[in-house]
Amino acid sequence: MSKRSILRGAVAGIAGGLFASWVMNEFMAGPGQTLTNAVETPRDKFILKQHSDGEDATMHAADKIAELATGGQHLTHEQRAKAGPVMHYAFGALAGGVYGALAEVTPAVTSGFGTSFGSVLFTGADVLAVPALKLSMPLKETPPSSLATPFAAHIVYGLSTELIRRLVRKLL
Repeated sequence: MSKRSILRGAVAGIAGGLFASWVMNEFMAGPGQTLTNAVETPRDKFILKQHSDGEDATMHAADKIAELATGGQHLTHEQRAKAGPVMHYAFGALAGGVYGALAEVTPAVTSGFGTSFGSVLFTGADVLAVPALKLSMPLKETPPSSLATPFAAHIVYGLSTELIRRLVRKLL
């Protein structure tokens, strides 16, 4: 690896974050679904269904941004369905970029080959920010079992980000 560079680290992190966002989606659709089915009880599924409007936090975030940008206009469900994945990849790239930049300054942030980063991101985003911003149901009403798959997905995201960050950083 060449000399430390926050810019190169950020670029490598963005590449890692984008790739990891895709891996996270694949995890959620495959092994994550299996994990969800294994840990969620019928009661948990009932609670989640009662609070669900059929949209995820990324779709709600896209709508909130549109509302702020347009002075109150909301997206249609179809527009939110298209904008949600854009939000997911944009957030994944941003988080990866910050991680990559920090890795240049404080290599300890890469501890656990990115799993610490994934854990912190899960806690900061899914557990704290998303409920606080009313992009999901309140944490106190969320069945703990429903957090298992998102937590595992963020561990996968952290591992994938670190793998690609290291590979790309060696090339820069």
